[in-house]
Amino acid sequence: MQSVRIAMLSTSAICFCLSPGFAQNDATVVSQYSPSATAAVQPKPKLSPQEMGDIYMARKMYREAIDTYKEGPNDALTWDKIGIAWHQLGDLKAARSAYEKAVKLDKTYADAVNNLGTLDYAEKRYRTAINRYRKAIALSPESAAFWSNLGTAYFARGKYEDMAKAYAKALELDKDVFEQRGGTAGTRMQEKSVGDRARFHYEMARTYAKAGNNELALQYLRKALEEGFRDKEKLQQAPEFAALRGTDEFQDLMKLEPRVL
Repeated sequence: MQSVRIAMLSTSAICFCLSPGFAQNDATVVSQYSPSATAAVQPKPKLSPQEMGDIYMARKMYREAIDTYKEGPNDALTWDKIGIAWHQLGDLKAARSAYEKAVKLDKTYADAVNNLGTLDYAEKRYRTAINRYRKAIALSPESAAFWSNLGTAYFARGKYEDMAKAYAKALELDKDVFEQRGGTAGTRMQEKSVGDRARFHYEMARTYAKAGNNELALQYLRKALEEGFRDKEKLQQAPEFAALRGTDEFQDLMKLEPRVL
């Protein structure tokens, strides 16, 4: 089973350079009491513990991030980020404890509820994960990641139509939700580990075909066949692929022999 957990966090660094000889030119020296001089010597604002912790997360320095976040405010956001850091380290028990503290501090904090769902999913408690994701969606219905996670949990239980509906909603909210690449996300985890990858890619192809994205639908059909999907009759009959069947790309795919696993 391939397992990929996906999340996203970005940061930036800025470097300043002085031109050579700047300090040598007496004409540039300004009285320390002038407004311009005061502005020139103002110190840069110090980074908050959360900002510094985010930088450590981007660098995958998760233990340093945890220690730094703990210096910040005792609120739901802080404990959610601590949970994600433990999650990335693979300590699911510590991650769960941190997420639960976040929810205790703010019962409406949807990201921590969702992240608890990803732990339930990782522990194969799919019913519980589905309930968590539903609760997170009730709190934040416009999150494509939450709908994606719900669909993945439905897939794990073999509820393919429910998966398709959840994935369709995720795509409606964010057309790139399934194609995002990255390392560590700010406050929410997106689960992408699945078991039967051939069936999963077939269902993804259906999802994209329904959404009218034929290019990605064909890409996922190819992946399905490469992973061992054998039911070509289903590909010929599924209504979602009606617009694809007359294309050369689809006909070429029908000539492929499924990979023997």
